[in-house]
Amino acid sequence: MTERLMMSWMSAALLAVLSVLLALSLSLEADAAAVPGSSGSTKDPQGPMKRIFMKEADASNFFRKRSRRGAKSQDEINAEQRQILAADERKREFHEEKRNEFESYAEEENDEQDERTRESTEQWREFHYDGMHPPQEYNRHSI
Repeated sequence: MTERLMMSWMSAALLAVLSVLLALSLSLEADAAAVPGSSGSTKDPQGPMKRIFMKEADASNFFRKRSRRGAKSQDEINAEQRQILAADERKREFHEEKRNEFESYAEEENDEQDERTRESTEQWREFHYDGMHPPQEYNRHSI
């Protein structure tokens, strides 16, 4: 009984695989993806292939110009230098702006601290003044 069930599964799987292969061989996309025969010219591609592939001499020049050890042209060196200088200028402006923001913040914070100190000093003077003696000039510079 199990052999018969196994044979039916194998035949069903074989039938499914064959039907998929038949469908793929008849589809239009399979023809488009196939390698063309020898009737086409492989040396001179036509249509969209012409944009993708380049001649062998051009390809070797392309990689020779951009190799690591290849000398850069003066235009490439100048362009890189301009990019580096522009990046340095942006960094300098950014850090200058941040420094100015911090300086203004620190100055404002110091002004607020001085105001709080002055107010607390005046409150201390008012609290300790007994009205009989002239007030002392605490934390004030005499002229």
